[in-house]
Amino acid sequence: MKYAGLTGGKFKLLGDDEVELIHESALKLLKKVGVKVESEEFLEILADNGAEVDYEESVAKLPPKTVKRYLETAPSSVTLYGRKEEYDLDLEDRKVHYGTGGAAVKIMDLDSDEVRPPTLEDQARLARLVEGLDNVHFYQTPVVPTDVPEEDLSLNSIYASLRGTHKNVQESVTSPEKVDEIVEMGSLIAGGEEDFLSRPFISFVTSWMVSPLKLDVETTKVLRRVVDYEIPVSLSTAPVTGSTAPATLAGLLAQIHAEELFGVSLSQMFSEGAPVLYGPVPAAANMKNMAFLAGAPETGMMNVATTQLADYIDVPIYSDAGETDSKLPDTQAGIEAAFNLLQVGLAGGNYIHHAAGMMESMLCVADEKFVIDNDAIGMALRVLRGIDVDQDRLGLDVIEEVGPGNNFLTQQHTVNYSRSEEFYKPDVIDREDRTSWESQGSMDTREKARKRAGEILENSEENLLSEEVDRKIRDRFNIHLSEK
Repeated sequence: MKYAGLTGGKFKLLGDDEVELIHESALKLLKKVGVKVESEEFLEILADNGAEVDYEESVAKLPPKTVKRYLETAPSSVTLYGRKEEYDLDLEDRKVHYGTGGAAVKIMDLDSDEVRPPTLEDQARLARLVEGLDNVHFYQTPVVPTDVPEEDLSLNSIYASLRGTHKNVQESVTSPEKVDEIVEMGSLIAGGEEDFLSRPFISFVTSWMVSPLKLDVETTKVLRRVVDYEIPVSLSTAPVTGSTAPATLAGLLAQIHAEELFGVSLSQMFSEGAPVLYGPVPAAANMKNMAFLAGAPETGMMNVATTQLADYIDVPIYSDAGETDSKLPDTQAGIEAAFNLLQVGLAGGNYIHHAAGMMESMLCVADEKFVIDNDAIGMALRVLRGIDVDQDRLGLDVIEEVGPGNNFLTQQHTVNYSRSEEFYKPDVIDREDRTSWESQGSMDTREKARKRAGEILENSEENLLSEEVDRKIRDRFNIHLSEK
């Protein structure tokens, strides 16, 4: 976690005039087209707070002045707390954090290599794995366990995650009542509701918008309850070029920005000052079959552009990078993940989810890919750190001492910096010569990562919750994970 919060913003694909044009276009969409809102309750809230509402058509339109007013109340800085202060994440300016994402419906078994439905035990195990990966800064629940009834799923998913990691855990829920339950569970862990809400180590993601421009009423009820508690929430909307958004990158950006402006405004109507993350998850489509392309460079490019849009309105951003369309943790997976991890990091995505573990267009995860991506993120973070230039690093004295035609191998300056963090030292990426590599078993990166994942899990704690707290949670809720 040492390099959480490095500053990006060095990479921009849009000029200032293009950012302003997209923003003004989004405002036009909200004023002229509006958003479909099939809820009289929400239409009344919108009408009472400056929206132009057509009750017959169930459409709410936001004038630019209304959007501007609510952008001014949205915080420009949001903190996601860990259960240990060292895991706190300050989301502001262009500070960068990488973490996991959800919600995969398949997992590649670490032992058998077979693809199967994920379980609650997988959620807990992956949390333990992420706890041991220094470059993975937060834990958005990566899988959807299939061995838990729907009514118990969200709470059990978060419970399993908190057993395995001290990092901030993010999850989606299906109803306001489930939010209440999760707050209650968090309060049992923290020692009281006031203690929990002062440092909520659980955050939420809500997919409250159905692109294009239609409110998901039930999820918006969840959003309202979350902001009532003043718990940070990501406003996720995920249009795809040519299917749920225009076929052009610029057209998608105008639409997704309009959707996000509506979401930020509505959340502030619910609770002024609510800590929200501008949450675009744009994606390109395969124009041959309209399938979602997670690893396409255009997907990364749109995520870069949205960091500029978030910067323009001064709201922290929930960014997206690291996925692949490959079905294995193979060469394609490495290329697609690393390419977009670096460009979105350089752009300054605050909360870059899906950055570790994901394959098959976000449908599947693999333990070893979390480990491989930890190294890819580490390399991206090294680039973000940049080059330190000072008198000692310039090394003029040592260059003079060595002189022309000699080498620097025996110099103390070389020894000092070889042991420093001047160079990133990967965990599983191989940098040995062939003889050393062969003596260690001639393992490829995937095989080495599988071995490393096993080592991390073997040395991890099975349950980070105290016996007393665990018992209170089990007495209060229907917990499906075994007590082992």
